[in-house]
Amino acid sequence: MNKTGRLAALTRAGVVESLQFRLGTAATLFGNLIYLALVYFLWKAIYASSGTDVVNGMTFHDAMIYLILATAIFNFLEMFILWDMSRSIQSGEIIMHLLKPMKYRTYMFWSYSGSHVVLFFLTFLPTFFVVMIVTKGAIPLGLNLVWFVISLVLALIVNFNLEMLVAPICLYTESTWGVNIVKETIVLLLSGATIPLAFFPEGLRKAVEYMPFRAVYDIPLTILLKKNGTDSYEGLLEKFGVQIIWGIVLCILGNLFWNHAVKRITVNGG
Repeated sequence: MNKTGRLAALTRAGVVESLQFRLGTAATLFGNLIYLALVYFLWKAIYASSGTDVVNGMTFHDAMIYLILATAIFNFLEMFILWDMSRSIQSGEIIMHLLKPMKYRTYMFWSYSGSHVVLFFLTFLPTFFVVMIVTKGAIPLGLNLVWFVISLVLALIVNFNLEMLVAPICLYTESTWGVNIVKETIVLLLSGATIPLAFFPEGLRKAVEYMPFRAVYDIPLTILLKKNGTDSYEGLLEKFGVQIIWGIVLCILGNLFWNHAVKRITVNGG
């Protein structure tokens, strides 16, 4: 089997595995509904107390569309690489992965690709259609959908490389829970997934523009909603450029860190 066939086989295996855990997917969807209800009432209270219909250039309607779609993208992009790596180290299974002819990073990326395909159709697309129906077509439909899909793929690559930059820390410490919680909190906060970047103080917003986190959630959403100059080719190229550059930079840093950290691996006291 050639390399393309092996990668396709990993994707198919990921799809099959995801479909086997339908109850887990249903539980995730139910939990998201509760989360979205909390988000709705929280932001409704924020706008009610502001005394104005527009806060930092966004109406309540705009903020809700942004946050609901951000939650859907989060569910689609979520990875558990750090947990998986930690368990494989504790069980010794990671040695088998390292002995495979396929590089560990490549294996991890494509083994998760199947679940991303499933979650895209089971979580993001239904949410997108519900938002379109409820808002009576508030999301513009056109070439922005094509650019959004491209941006989403780039966001997936950036997010994966962020995960692979943090995951090797578990080779140094057994405390993976805290590391993962800190990582997710930072990414969700500074990417615009929990609070739109328009609500950030000016100084912090400018600082975030130089960080990789906005490439995961904020950039795909601004392209989909045709905000912040993404209705022009110059604006699109700038946003794609940010994602591509951070994808390359994080990949290089992740590779360097992994190559150094894997030398310290110990399994079962060995």
